[in-house]
Amino acid sequence: MLSNKIYKHFFTELSRYFFLVLFTFSIIVWAVQAVNFLDLIVEDGHGVTVYLNYSLLNIPKILTKFVPLSFLIALFLTILKFDSESEFLILWTSGLNKMQIVNFFFKVSILVTILQLLFSSLINPKFLNQSRSLIKSSNLDYVSTMIKSKQFNDTIDGLTIYVEEKKPNGVLKNIFIRDDGGVLKSLENSKDVSNVTIYAKEGKIEKGSLGNYLSLKNGTIQKENDKNEIVSINFIKTNMQIEGLKTKSIIMPKIQETSSKNLIDCMISENKNTEILNCPKTESKIDTLAELNRRFGMPLYIPVISLVLSFLLISRNENKRKNLYKYFYFGLSFLILVIAEILVRYSGKSFFYSYLYYFIPLISVPFFYYLLFRQFYKENLIK
Repeated sequence: MLSNKIYKHFFTELSRYFFLVLFTFSIIVWAVQAVNFLDLIVEDGHGVTVYLNYSLLNIPKILTKFVPLSFLIALFLTILKFDSESEFLILWTSGLNKMQIVNFFFKVSILVTILQLLFSSLINPKFLNQSRSLIKSSNLDYVSTMIKSKQFNDTIDGLTIYVEEKKPNGVLKNIFIRDDGGVLKSLENSKDVSNVTIYAKEGKIEKGSLGNYLSLKNGTIQKENDKNEIVSINFIKTNMQIEGLKTKSIIMPKIQETSSKNLIDCMISENKNTEILNCPKTESKIDTLAELNRRFGMPLYIPVISLVLSFLLISRNENKRKNLYKYFYFGLSFLILVIAEILVRYSGKSFFYSYLYYFIPLISVPFFYYLLFRQFYKENLIK
């Protein structure tokens, strides 16, 4: 049938623009992030393979962010192309009415909505979690990753680490370690060295038969004895076990890395069950609710965009006015995405913003459908 060929042609053009825009945005952002990820090699000592795999695992995160905007631009460009080449005029004269095209736009937007839901709720969290696991299980311990020059780091509960300099070959200079939680253990005597302060001129994370360990040279261990006296022990070399240490980010995954099912369970669970459910470490459930809203709410705005851009099909005689409306509806569609982004950031703080966040797309779809139907009815193009 003629209508099927028309839809196929339109879908092909729309898909071409959509993937072109999506991958253009994604490649630019990925390239910028890839440069930032070079710290994995330069500062943290990971191999090129780890760097490349980690960078690639972050691609779904980028794609997820740009799907709505890419669809907006793709549909806008496709409509402009068909309009400039008078293909719409051929469609109307062949007997196809405008509401049929609007319905086609809407059906395509539903497909994009499903794609966005898959990325935001399933694919993206899984890939981000794998990227974290990749760093954790790489040939160097993740402790090497967290250590930065001239920065106090207390990511590990009960342990504070500071280094004056971190060289590209992994050598650490002028190291300060404060262990208040019995985290470290000496490899020489297998005893805890808790509640101690350690100074060392040099150190390096090495790999041994028992796993990764911190080799320290030319330093002092200070510990308080039973008489509350500070006892200092000088050493030329000592090794501290660091294999199996768990940071907050390792024990509790970041909120973006947590599966949607776990986030929902964490939202409805009691606080005492958060560790059992492997919930992300947040001060409250505000961020969890906002993340869930982002995953399940943002895709709902894609059909709204398709209906707003459908107003470009309205017949207008004046070219200047027609061009003005083109930019107006494109700007309105973009504004809707901006409003959605603002609302989702506040949606975790108040149920009012959450309700409003979902209310806007749910009420906009029938509202815009009604306006389009009424307008095209006036044009006597609905059969």
